[in-house]
Amino acid sequence: MEAVRIRTDEAVIGMVVAADIYSSNDQLIITKGAMLDEKIIAKLRYYGIYGFYVYKGDPKKEVHKEESYLDMVRSTPEFKKFNRTYVESMDKVEDSFHSIVSGEYANDLNKLIEETDKILMQGRNGIHILEMLHGIRDYDDITYVHSINVSLICNIFAGWLKMSKEETKVLTLAGLFHDIGKMLTDVDIVKKPGRLTKDEYKEMKLHSVKGYQVLKDMNLDIRIKYATLMHHERCDGSGYPNGFRADQIERMSKIVAIADVYDAMTSNRTYRGPICPFEVVSNFERDGFLKFDPGYLMIFLERIVESYLHNLVRLNDGREGEVVMINKLSLSRPVIRCGDEFVDLSKEPKLSIESVL
Repeated sequence: MEAVRIRTDEAVIGMVVAADIYSSNDQLIITKGAMLDEKIIAKLRYYGIYGFYVYKGDPKKEVHKEESYLDMVRSTPEFKKFNRTYVESMDKVEDSFHSIVSGEYANDLNKLIEETDKILMQGRNGIHILEMLHGIRDYDDITYVHSINVSLICNIFAGWLKMSKEETKVLTLAGLFHDIGKMLTDVDIVKKPGRLTKDEYKEMKLHSVKGYQVLKDMNLDIRIKYATLMHHERCDGSGYPNGFRADQIERMSKIVAIADVYDAMTSNRTYRGPICPFEVVSNFERDGFLKFDPGYLMIFLERIVESYLHNLVRLNDGREGEVVMINKLSLSRPVIRCGDEFVDLSKEPKLSIESVL
């Protein structure tokens, strides 16, 4: 069923909400499928919601459960504008990165932050931006695409952490620049479709040091420079280039590290397709609390999983269904509605989410 965006002052009792509605601070206030009544309309006005999506047509007809939520997002004018802005900004970031690496860049950082701001302005809130990022995962994961994604995720993460405006800008730029050292790494290694040899992996690991060397003399906040150097350090000392432990890793670098791994795992790679986000969350739950700062990681996982509510997924037994509820104690194993049946994956150890549709 087609969804259309309306202004709150156009809301009529009986309309059916077509997408979750969040407040300005990312609080879920109305869920998809809710039928508008006087109380809900009053709630929308109370929270200052300007506009939202409803299903077009007869609200009494059953909503097609098999409709992909992601397909609905991709069909909206907002997503199409987001995608267009994203591609335009990606080209400009690529040009800027080449200029920085060659030493010709005029050091106008405001132009780079403006590019991420342009993309962020296309979304209503952090969850909405993440939903639209889910919709463009088909792009090849080359350095500047990954850098933009991590920058956007860092900006959203900053909001979840209630950072100041100045800190948010620093973290956004730290995410944007974190992998710039890969521009100085042999492209055949960066894009190699198979497993790296020992020597190739050793060369690849130098990108964090090379990135720091590129930025060290630029007029940048030191935390941005540290992020290029430390985003592969891990709290248990297993990272590189220096094997730093928790208290030795700069705070912003810890946050960038989480955003970096999440985006890298859920994006296309030359040697594999994107990994299912719920598998990535499961990996974080299993091993991540030793390697990453637990305080930051818990907040990230809770909020990132919320962005997949109402997405269609396929289980490993072939069934398809909708994510309808998050299990706080097992974030990678939500409740799935398959037809008339509700499957609580936290109670079904043999079942798992195979893919997001």
